[in-house]
Amino acid sequence: MKFIVKLFPEITIKSKPVRKRFIQRLQSNLQVTLKRIDNDIKVRGLWDRVEVELPSADRALRARAVELMCCTPGIQHILEVDQYPLGTFEEVFQITREVYAGQVKGKTFVVRIKRGGRHEFKSTDLERYIGGGLLEHCETRGVDLHNPEVTVKLEIRDQQLFLISHQHKGLGGYPLGTQEDVISLISGGFDSVVASYMTMRRGSKTHFLFFNLGGRAHEIGVKQIALYLWHRYGSAARVKFISVPFDEVVGEILQNVHHTHMGVILKRMMMRAAEKVADRMKLPAFVTGESIAQVSSQTLINLQVIDSVTSKLIVRPLVTMDKQDIIDITKEIGAYDFAKNIPEYCGVISDRPTTNAKLERIEEEEANFDFDVLAQALENTQVISIDKIVEDINIHATIEALTRVGENQMIIDIRHSREQERKPLNMPKAEVLTIPFFDLETKFQELDQTKEYLLYCDKGVMSQMHAQNLQDKGFCNVKVYRPEV
Repeated sequence: MKFIVKLFPEITIKSKPVRKRFIQRLQSNLQVTLKRIDNDIKVRGLWDRVEVELPSADRALRARAVELMCCTPGIQHILEVDQYPLGTFEEVFQITREVYAGQVKGKTFVVRIKRGGRHEFKSTDLERYIGGGLLEHCETRGVDLHNPEVTVKLEIRDQQLFLISHQHKGLGGYPLGTQEDVISLISGGFDSVVASYMTMRRGSKTHFLFFNLGGRAHEIGVKQIALYLWHRYGSAARVKFISVPFDEVVGEILQNVHHTHMGVILKRMMMRAAEKVADRMKLPAFVTGESIAQVSSQTLINLQVIDSVTSKLIVRPLVTMDKQDIIDITKEIGAYDFAKNIPEYCGVISDRPTTNAKLERIEEEEANFDFDVLAQALENTQVISIDKIVEDINIHATIEALTRVGENQMIIDIRHSREQERKPLNMPKAEVLTIPFFDLETKFQELDQTKEYLLYCDKGVMSQMHAQNLQDKGFCNVKVYRPEV
């Protein structure tokens, strides 16, 4: 089974050296991700496309490969093709008829051919021949050049014919790693999640910087969102997850800063910390999810005051976007259910905040702040490779993991419904409840508390985090289910 991966159009207008580098990077990224599902998958980069060949036509392998390619930055669309030697017009028609006869029956259609190389015919000549044959032999409703119900797609490259059976929409953007690395200030809410996704899509390896204002539960939620974004859109490159404990910084602000300026000063403290982290990692910029006037600290005047505290470039992908558009993107990328359950902790110090901060007044208020508190927070920063979150959780796990289900025990499958449908958990001898992670905390309270519940997810990461969170809230009847391999 073969796929032709078409490049994002902006790549094709780059200079030859840049285009070559982008194609090589895309090829490398696809090799890294696809070989995780089957080591025999072949990836070949060419001047105008990347070709991917699967070792078999297995449906599950095909579906997984398509899913991964559709989430890989740098791709405009993916063509699922059958390859044949280019023969006569009649031979090409017979091949096309065999594949498309059922699809065009009772429907309007059009034939479209893309051709590369030298041939003694024009693309339109072959389009007319195939169209006439389908019209005569396949009981169609006729040809419609403008709004067809079915488009019969073929590509010819030199002496090879590619019959396109399916076309899948790609992610667009630039291949991951073709732009400079950045660090994204991620709180777990809609804005920072979409901002992180947009820089990943644009080709920047995006590290995650988390300022912990809400304790263990907050960190659990943000880690699982970052892990999801990386797994789905950025796993061709390793990135860091950096956690800075900021609760004492907030406490210092609450005690020593006037309430009208707390929000702006908190953001300035975050920028100071982010600059230190970026300097350590030798990164030129960091990313935030601010949008003009969405909240009081995001007026243009306040943003200017916030930005003045750092010499780093601050990238704001969402700066003119509406909130609903941002939320809609989280639904498109599968992150909505994660983000909607993350509280907005920055808002706890907003009390009649200023929308027109003056730098002189801000600096006066900051003179009352003990900067040793910020230095200590940076000293206590934790850095971990995002792909090591699984190992880190397992090493520090205090939750018992069981490989068998005993009496009075039930399994709760906490995976996203999409994952549950793709790979159902079949346990004929055990009762399995399906409660997605984003509903778990609410619905767990409604369960029979005389029973013991074993949380399950594919890699054991989210099950450990959510089991720990439930135990921290006083539920002692929760463990983790980890089936034997």
